[in-house]
Parts: sequence; C-alpha cells; structure tokens
Amino acid sequence: MEVSIDKNSGYCFGVEFAIKMAEDEMDVSDRLYCLGDIVHNDMEVKRLRKKGLVVIDREQLQELSDCKVLIRAHGEPPETYKLAIENNIELIDASCPVVLKLQHRVKTAFDKMEKEQGQIVIYGKKGHAEVIGLTGQTLEKAIVVMEDKDLDKIDYSRPVTLFSQTTKSTKGFYELKSKIEERIVAAKGELNEVDFYANDSICRQVSNREPQLQRFSQENDVIIFVSGKKSSNGRALYQVCKIENERSYFVENETEIDPSWFKPNDKVGICGATSTPMWLMEQVMQHIQSLEQDLMLENS
Repeated sequence: MEVSIDKNSGYCFGVEFAIKMAEDEMDVSDRLYCLGDIVHNDMEVKRLRKKGLVVIDREQLQELSDCKVLIRAHGEPPETYKLAIENNIELIDASCPVVLKLQHRVKTAFDKMEKEQGQIVIYGKKGHAEVIGLTGQTLEKAIVVMEDKDLDKIDYSRPVTLFSQTTKSTKGFYELKSKIEERIVAAKGELNEVDFYANDSICRQVSNREPQLQRFSQENDVIIFVSGKKSSNGRALYQVCKIENERSYFVENETEIDPSWFKPNDKVGICGATSTPMWLMEQVMQHIQSLEQDLMLENS
C-alpha cells in the first residue's frame, strides 16, 4: 500500500495560533482555564489537559476570579470581557483575527440595521461558540439560520443583512442567499440593495479546502478522514470526500480503523478537518502502515 497525508489538511491558522498561545502560557503557569474546548478534537484536548489546561463552561467562569482564562479561536461576546473585568480575570485572548474582524463587521451592520428597522441574519449553527460571539454583537437580536425551516423567522418586509459563520460551506451560503432573495421578491415584488445585503464572510483558508479535498479524494483509492465527532467542519469536509470517493471513512483515531477497508495495492489518503492535529494524522498513518504486512500475508 501507498499511504500519504494531505498536506493541506490539519489546523487552520486560528486554531494553531490558539494552541500555541495555550502551550506558551502553560510553560510558565501550572494552570490555565479555557472557556470551552480549545479545539473540537478530544484527542488534542486530552493532550493539553495533561499539560495543565482546564476546560470550563460559562457558568463556571462566573465563579472564577484572580486567574487566567484563555479565549479560544472562536471568539467571545462582549459579556465575557465585561465579566472578566468585574472578576479580575486575565484573559489570554486567542480569538482568530478573521473572527474578530467579522465580529466588528456584524456590530457595525447591526447598528445600521437598528436605525433602519432591519435584521441581521447569520448562517451558522445555533449554539456554536463562534455564533454565540457573533450574536453577542447584536444584543442577541440576530436571527441564526441553518435549515430551510429557519427562514420562516425572517420578516421579508424589512431589510436583511446576511453574514456567515466563518467555517460554513460556501455552497450552502450561496444557496441560502438565493432562497432569501426569492422570499424578498415574493414579499415585495422586487429586490434591491436596500432590501438585502449578503456578506460572504466564510474564511477562505477553510473554503479552499473543499476543492483541495475533492482532488485528493479522486487521487486515492481509500480516504481515511480523521476528525473529532464534535467538529461541524469535520462532518462537512468528510461529505466532500465521500461524494468524490465512496471508499471514504470517518474516524476519530486509529482504533476505529477496520483492516477490511484496505487492499494490498491501494493508495490510501489521510486527511482531516481544520481542528485535526497533524500528530494524530501521522499516528493514523503509522497504524495503517503496520497493517500492510498482515494484508500481504492474507493475500499471499
């Protein structure tokens, strides 16, 4: 078998930056709190926990004081910063620059929409950490949409400004944009810039992975997609692989690999989500390579 790792897979800049900040801080401190999982990958979370990273939720944050808390790449709403000041918490802010820029754009658009009785709509997953940070810029007035049924929450007689969670599918965003346009035309009889403004705020480092994974999936006989089950980005990118290559398999780590997936002469490609560490993909590759001898014996 020939086994390779997709060179474009693994951490995006934001996640890599957050983990580096966490590790640097833990080098000089025996304990660092992190508001939510630093990355949607249980294997990496366990590794960092051993170094002293303590994952907390928002309720636990309210009970803390005089300590250090890491804000992960997803960003946080204004309320988190306000609470930190009140409780004398030092924030280690690892918010992704792309997310911070989007938060500012959403806040600016919200202030404008308030004057025009308009609405902010965010294409994203309700309850997702990044979406919580974005809706926080709108006093929780933003309408979060993910499926067609969510479109009923929008008042199409009023102006709409659309944004997207940075890790969503580009295809999904433009499909949603078209559906909103159709509903505005149905409600008003026409469409103009006053009625609707769509901001494609998807991170290009993330969206560019779709065509890259399409090519990678076509070039290999078997695809092993490595990702945490909590990662929405992982589920979306895995589907890209599955469409291109029926022999694509989703695993969290090497223990979930089934030797029956492989044939002796297969080209096996290993890839992952923006939350998948390279060390984990390398671990999976080593495991698959260890299976090669057994496969050759079975087929001899």
